[in-house]
Amino acid sequence: MAENKKFFLFENALTVPNLLSVIRILLIPVFGVLYYKDMLIPAVIILAVSGLTDFFDGKIARKFNQISALGKILDPVADKLTQITLAVLLFLKFHQSADSLIKAFSYVFLVFVAKELVMVLFGLFMLIIGLRPGAAEIYGKVATFSFYLVMILVFLFGPDVGALNQWFTIPNAVMIALVCIAALLTLVAFSSYIPGVWRQLKYRSAEIKKGTWNKKDNKIISGEIK
Repeated sequence: MAENKKFFLFENALTVPNLLSVIRILLIPVFGVLYYKDMLIPAVIILAVSGLTDFFDGKIARKFNQISALGKILDPVADKLTQITLAVLLFLKFHQSADSLIKAFSYVFLVFVAKELVMVLFGLFMLIIGLRPGAAEIYGKVATFSFYLVMILVFLFGPDVGALNQWFTIPNAVMIALVCIAALLTLVAFSSYIPGVWRQLKYRSAEIKKGTWNKKDNKIISGEIK
């Protein structure tokens, strides 16, 4: 039997990638305040810095073998908080529009918020019961890439909200179509996580029935979670 691997959250936690993830989390309220106060150019610069920290923390972690248990939590948490913030800010901005179509369209941004909140709650629930949330699959990566691409376009060139829309403005119909496509991809990505979560829950239930699950420590007595 394989030796049981204990989960040490703060083991090897003092790394550059983890520091970058913390910085990314701290930049979220800074970006939110700047953008909501219509300081658009500084807000977009902060968003760009946040994106760079996201890019480099993964590169550094893999190249210098600085992958840690804490990093596996901090990085997706930073991603989800950033995505929720972007979606909420755009919902608030577009919801104030005098155009009834744009105001109705603003609710599409709540799809992103709902998906990320549910993912966070499910992730916490799984950690509490001794399971590990699954890594992002291809659907999740495509949805995340699409989300950031569309959000960046809207924050730069969106009507009424874009930092650079005095030079170029995305037509309303194009913007609505892009955001709706990103929302659809987000729903597809969310549905792709369900089979994996269900499989892990069934596995845990089976191990409990066999008596091979330590209920006190919420982990398998021997072997690893499949």
